[in-house]
Amino acid sequence: METVKAWVLAAGPEDRSNGPTRGELALARIPIASPGEHEVLVESRVGCWEANMEHALARSPVDIVRQRGEEQITVGTCGVVRVLSVGSAVRGLREGQDCLWIPFGGIDRHGYAETICAYDAPGSPGLLAERMVVPADRLVPLPEDGRYPVERWAPFARYFTAWDNWRVTSRCWRSQVDDAWDEQPLVLGWGGGVVYAELELARREGFRTAMVSGRDSRLKDIAASGAIPVDRREFPDLDYTWAKESGEPDAMDRYRASEARFLEIVGELSGGLGVSVFLDNLGGGLHRATLKSLAREGVVSTVGWKTGMRLWNLRATECITRHIHVHTHAWRFQDGPRIRDVMQETGWLPDIADGPVTPFDRIPELAEAYSRDDLDGYFPLFSVAGRA
Repeated sequence: METVKAWVLAAGPEDRSNGPTRGELALARIPIASPGEHEVLVESRVGCWEANMEHALARSPVDIVRQRGEEQITVGTCGVVRVLSVGSAVRGLREGQDCLWIPFGGIDRHGYAETICAYDAPGSPGLLAERMVVPADRLVPLPEDGRYPVERWAPFARYFTAWDNWRVTSRCWRSQVDDAWDEQPLVLGWGGGVVYAELELARREGFRTAMVSGRDSRLKDIAASGAIPVDRREFPDLDYTWAKESGEPDAMDRYRASEARFLEIVGELSGGLGVSVFLDNLGGGLHRATLKSLAREGVVSTVGWKTGMRLWNLRATECITRHIHVHTHAWRFQDGPRIRDVMQETGWLPDIADGPVTPFDRIPELAEAYSRDDLDGYFPLFSVAGRA
């Protein structure tokens, strides 16, 4: 059987009593089969490093390799691939075609992902392999006019996720308010590339948008995108969980000072009304401040949980203030071509064509930099088959 080069992640120690042991990527050769009649052989071109790749390496919240019951897996869920050969029953795809790989494993009856390839879908491939065999229906061809380079398409999963989350979130917010607004509602977000993409959709619907970051380069990108940059360094101790558990005598005082400053900024941005829609893909110790900043009839929406999965709220307060909590994951499978067309027709893609692309042999360095939050941009790209 033919083999290809891949960066693989082995299962961690079975004993997790002292916490998870971070995994490391190892270069190996893995077997690859010929495509079946409904399958396609593709080569990985350009991918985007995703949060679930960090979750896999950190083995948090679970050791995903052990959960899959495998000795090792290949990660990498988002990017552009090129068709090399197609199975005998495949129609609409041809050799040399560039496509978006939809990394859905199991799909529920409404079209939403239940498992994700290169993460929790057993036996699934990943983009950190030179080539892989995938079902033909998991490929969405890129437009052939070449208007946008493949680097700009590589983070498509964040944009597809943003599109789906905003579709639900916007409808939820509008379900409680009149369409005629007395003021421009504020959408505030903290997180990464998904929030950055989603705020553009909010602006197109007439919302005022703002995004939080503590890095100068990202604040500059936020401003350039049309959103209001909010400097995280103005409220450095805004982590309620840390303050409560740290044991430092002044921790809660520092938290309260940061919370007060954060709410002051929200008041300035919203005319004292609060955040109409809060896009919070961080969670954890920030959740308390998120809820305090929400306006009446506000929506808090999330597709991620980077700083904590477990959240607490006072249900009576959330009911009385008519807050809606939205939780979504990925997007609806059948919407893929539609979202691609929106991106193509409106230019709703990240402007990163000239940015750095990590070559295949340096991917572990990219993984390490991501884990330290050492990257300036929201869309860290890597190349497998060479820069497009």
